[in-house]
Amino acid sequence: MTDPRGTGPFVAAIDQGTTSSRCIVFDRGGRTVAVDQTEHRQIFPGPGWVEHDAAEIWTNVQAVVAGAVAAAGISRDDVAAIGVTNQRETTLLWDKRTGEPVHNAVVWQDTRTDDLCRELGGPSGQDRFRRRTGLPLATYFAGPKIAWLLDNVDGLRERAEAGELLFGTMDSWVIWNLTGGPRGGVHVTDATNASRTLMMDLDGLEWDEDIAAEMGVPVRILPEIRSSSEVYGRVAGGALEGVPVASALGDQQAALFGQTCYGAGDAKSTYGTGTFMLMNTGDKPIRSESGLLTTVGYRIGEADPVYALEGAIAVTGALVQWMRDQMGMIGTAAEIEPLAASVEDNGGAYFVPAFSGLFAPYWRSDARGVIAGLTRYVTKAHLARAVLEATAWQTREIADAMAADSGVQPSELKVDGGMTENDLLMQILADVVDAPVVRPVVAETTCLGAAYAAGLAVGFWESTDDLRANWRRDAEWTPRMDPAVREREYRNWLKAVERTMGWNEPQA
Repeated sequence: MTDPRGTGPFVAAIDQGTTSSRCIVFDRGGRTVAVDQTEHRQIFPGPGWVEHDAAEIWTNVQAVVAGAVAAAGISRDDVAAIGVTNQRETTLLWDKRTGEPVHNAVVWQDTRTDDLCRELGGPSGQDRFRRRTGLPLATYFAGPKIAWLLDNVDGLRERAEAGELLFGTMDSWVIWNLTGGPRGGVHVTDATNASRTLMMDLDGLEWDEDIAAEMGVPVRILPEIRSSSEVYGRVAGGALEGVPVASALGDQQAALFGQTCYGAGDAKSTYGTGTFMLMNTGDKPIRSESGLLTTVGYRIGEADPVYALEGAIAVTGALVQWMRDQMGMIGTAAEIEPLAASVEDNGGAYFVPAFSGLFAPYWRSDARGVIAGLTRYVTKAHLARAVLEATAWQTREIADAMAADSGVQPSELKVDGGMTENDLLMQILADVVDAPVVRPVVAETTCLGAAYAAGLAVGFWESTDDLRANWRRDAEWTPRMDPAVREREYRNWLKAVERTMGWNEPQA
C-alpha cells in the first residue's frame, strides 16, 4: 500500500469535543494521515451543572495541532487549510482585550437554566421561539446560558453592555485564538453553531434581536454569522502559522457532511458522549411536530443553506463512562461489549439514562435516570446489555419521529463516532431500528466533515462529488430480531421512559 504521506498537500481539522480536543490530518482521499488527542477536565460544581476550563482547552488545542503535524512528518507548507468542528451549545464569555475567560464554559449538558427557560417560556411554554429558531426553550441551548452568566456572575452584565466581553461557542473561541486572539482575532461563528443558540432566525440566518432582547443578551457580544465553508482568516502562530482557517461546523453537522449526506432524506447518527441523529431535509426547514430540532445542516460559501432535522440524545457513551467511573462495573469502556455479550438478553432490566433530563423527542428537564424491571435474577452483565440497548432504543424513538415529520423512512443508517467500535451495539441498533446500519472506513467523520468543508473553501476538493467518491463502507449490520420481540421490547422501553418523568420538581 502506498504511504498516503507521500501524496500531499493535506487538510487538517480540529475537533474540540465534550471530553477531548483532537487534530487529524487528512489526505486528498479523505484518509487519516495522523491524529493527536488530549482529554480535558470535566468540572461538576453542583448537581446537573457541567463546566469546562476554556483556557485549558485552548492549550490542548495548540498541543494537538502541533502533535498531529509532527506525527504526520509535515510542515505548515504542506497544509492547504484547517477547519474547526466543536461541541455545540457550550457557552463561553471572555474579555476581548486580554483573551481571558471570565468564567468556566457552561457545557451543553448543564441544566442550571431550567427555571430561566420556564420563565422565558411564559404562557407560550417551550415553543415560544420555535417558529423563528426551530428550537424549543430548553437548558441545552446557548442563549439562556449566556443570560444566566450575565445575571449570576458579578459585574458581567455591565461589562457585556460596555462592549468589553465576547460570547462564543467553542468554534468561536478556537477560531478567535487561532487567528490572533487579542491581537486581531476574528470573532465569527457559522450558521450551524448559531442555529443552536435559540437566538438565530432560521430563515434569514441572522441574529434575532428581539429574542436576544427577551433573553437579556446584548447583541454586541455575539459573533458574526458566516457560512460553514469560507476563509475566515489565517493561523497567527504555532505549527500551522499562515494556514487559512476555512471552516466551522457544529460537530453533528460536521458528521453529516463527512458522511456525505448531501441529498434530502440522507441520515446519519453519531455515537459519542451523547448521540445525535440528523436527516438532510434540503433547502427548506421542516418545522418538527414530533419533538425534533430544526437546524442548519451546513452552508457552503454563498450557496443556499441546507437544513436538517435532528434528534439529540444527551447520554449514550457517557452512560458507559458512568458504568466505568462512578459504578466501577467495568475497568475500561471496551469491557462492556464482552460483558453484555455474555448474556442473551437484558434479563428484564431497562436503563433510561435521563441524567440531564430527556432530550428529543420529549424535552423533559424534570426527568431523571431510572433502571426499571429489576429482580434478583439481574446481574451486572444484564445491566451492561441494558446500557447498550438504551442507546439503540433512544435512536429508535428519534427515527420514528423523523419518519413522522418528513414522511421519509431512511433505507439505511450511516453511523460514526467512538461507540461504533462496539459490534454488539451495532447489531442491537440494526435489530431495534429495523434497518441496515452502515459504518464507514473513517468512523471519526466529525473531523472529516470539517476537513472537507475547509478543503472546498480553498479548492483542495472541487465539489461534493469528489467527497462522495471518497466514502467507503467498512461494515454493515442487518436486522435479525423477530418483529414480535422487537415490538414487545419497545413497549417495555417506553414504559421505563414514562417512569423517569416528573422526578425533579421546580425549586420554590
